[in-house]
Amino acid sequence: MSLTSLNIASGDEASCPAKYIKILKEILSFPGVSGMSAAIGLQGHFASGQPNLAYMRSGLDLLATTVLPIWLTEASVDPQPSQAEYLEEVLRESYSHPAVEGIIMFSGPAQAGFNTTMLADETFKNTAARDVVCKLIQEWGTGSHIATADNRGVVDISLHHDDYDVTVTYPLIHWKPFM
Repeated sequence: MSLTSLNIASGDEASCPAKYIKILKEILSFPGVSGMSAAIGLQGHFASGQPNLAYMRSGLDLLATTVLPIWLTEASVDPQPSQAEYLEEVLRESYSHPAVEGIIMFSGPAQAGFNTTMLADETFKNTAARDVVCKLIQEWGTGSHIATADNRGVVDISLHHDDYDVTVTYPLIHWKPFM
């Protein structure tokens, strides 16, 4: 189960972390939910003006006390002259928090009705917000890995969402398949 709440990360007073934890504890106390997987989803729509990163950080710290995985969902920053700068601040704050396991962007082209954090303009040219996202993906990217399968032939690697070239080698034969 993932409980998602609107704008806790961005400082909406109606959706404060303490209220979220109270509701989460109520849900998890219901009969029959013992042992159920749970996670926290935080919608992160940031309105005009500089994001309150101190509030965001303290909210994430409080929610982290639940020991549940946290995902920032629908990360977006309203259009404004400093949108790309503020988006980078929000994404860096989220990514750097040890309890945050993932970030999902809320973005799309203007033609589809999106009006916040557009990654491409109406002519499908990259926006400054997209340049930030691409820069951070490159910076935080997984890079090259060499892994060895366990005795069952299984390799477990945590990777960022991206396209990867995978080469598998089997040392007992001279064959190198490419996937």
